[in-house]
This record gives sequence, structure tokens and C-alpha cells, in this order.
Amino acid sequence: GSEMPLLSVPKEVAVGTAMLGVAFATGMLAGKRRPPTPTTHTGTGRLRPPRCGMIGKSSPLWQYILDHSLREHPILKKLRLLTADHPWGRMMVSCDQAQLMANLVKLIKAKKVIEIGVFTGYNALNMALVLPDNGRVIACDINEDYAKIGRPLWKEAGVEHKIDLRIKPAIQTLDELLANGEAETFDFAFIDADKESYNEYYEKCLRLIKKGGIIAIDNVLWNGRVLKPRKDDLAAQSIHHLNEKLLRDARVNISMLPMGDGVTLAFKL
Repeated sequence: GSEMPLLSVPKEVAVGTAMLGVAFATGMLAGKRRPPTPTTHTGTGRLRPPRCGMIGKSSPLWQYILDHSLREHPILKKLRLLTADHPWGRMMVSCDQAQLMANLVKLIKAKKVIEIGVFTGYNALNMALVLPDNGRVIACDINEDYAKIGRPLWKEAGVEHKIDLRIKPAIQTLDELLANGEAETFDFAFIDADKESYNEYYEKCLRLIKKGGIIAIDNVLWNGRVLKPRKDDLAAQSIHHLNEKLLRDARVNISMLPMGDGVTLAFKL
């Protein structure tokens, strides 16, 4: 996921997040104190950088975008605020990006979805809300503690039965799906996990996704570090190599969007 900008919440929740905002501003803007630096929630221990910030965190234009495009379900908002209070809340996918994922899921009339990297389940909830009653999100993560934050809200929203949380390495879950004969039965996949495994996640998802399905790959700009990946920055190198591969991959059509920390949409041909 990508860090939520300081002011990228609708005005009606500004008061509710005032204390969080003050604490965040003290560290990040003054440069004196910082909130705990999160590790990626898929278990590699690689640090997750802040969102790329195509538009500044406190930009009036960014607030305008949120004010004029975000339609957030009340329970989604509740989960976002709960996640924002978490010390590693910045790992959550941005609300505008999650809304786009849900819109794409609805557009292609998806029934089977894969999510690699769940955290508290904000994006999983967003997609589950638009899936039909018999739709499913296979939600892959290795840390159940974070998902416990979102699970009660999945239930409150009436969609808990649509989210199949599998706590084990995502590669193992993907291999199990393939072994069970589920190749080319999924409609949509969202990849937001340890970056060194991105290529493997992509290849397995490509086998699981139907023709006409979509794979969304998050953090493809990696806070700008993809421009000149350092030799010791395996995450940036892995993302950059996948970005170059996707450009030439005849199996898909692609669009790279400067949203959040960058997201690439790959449409399977």
C-alpha cells in the first residue's frame, strides 16, 4: 500500500484525525520526530517507503481530488480511521486507489479476486462490497494480527463470507490454487506485498487470471527509487525489472498510473 497523505481525507473526518495529523506533522514536516517506520506486512523485513507524492501531501489540489471523487462506505471510513491510529497505518493503500480497484472489479463483473498483501483489510473490504454475494476475495497475508483489526468490520458490513483470508506465504496459496485446477478462473488480482517476489506473484497471477482479467500492481514507483535503483536496494531493483518486463510483455496491455506510490494495471490478452 501507499501512505495516506496528511490531508487526503474528506473534510468531515478531519476533526476525528486531528491528533494523528498533529503527531504526523510534528515528525514528518518538522523533521524532528518520525512515527515508527513500518516493515512490509508480508514478512521480508524490507522497509516500505512513504507514498511517492505526485501531488504534495498538503496540496489543495489533492484535497480537491478527494473532495470531488471519494465515495467512501461508512464502514470503510471506520476501518480507515482505525488503521490510521495504528503505528504502521501508513502501510494502508490510499482510499482513492482502493476506490479505483473496486470500480474496476465492478466494471468487469468480477466474481473471483486475489489480493496479495492484506494488512487491516481496507482494500479487501472495498472489493468485497462490490462483489456479488457468491463472489470471493482470496486474501493472502502472513500476519493475522493486522487482519483482526478489519475482520469485525468485514462482518459489520455483511461481507465477511466473501473474504477468504489465508495466513501463509502467498506463493504457497497461489500454488495451491493452481494445483486445485483454478488456473484462468480469477477475474482480478491486486499485488501489494514483498517487492522481491513481485515477478513471481505476477507470473502466478497471470496463470490464474482469465483472459480479459486485470492484475493491479502497487508501489511501482517506489518513492522514485526506480529511477536509479541502488545495488543494495533489492526492492527497487525488483520493481524496476518488472516495470521493464511489463513494458515488453505481449501477454498483457498495461497502464501505469501516478496514483499513490504508482500502480500498474495489466490487462490479460
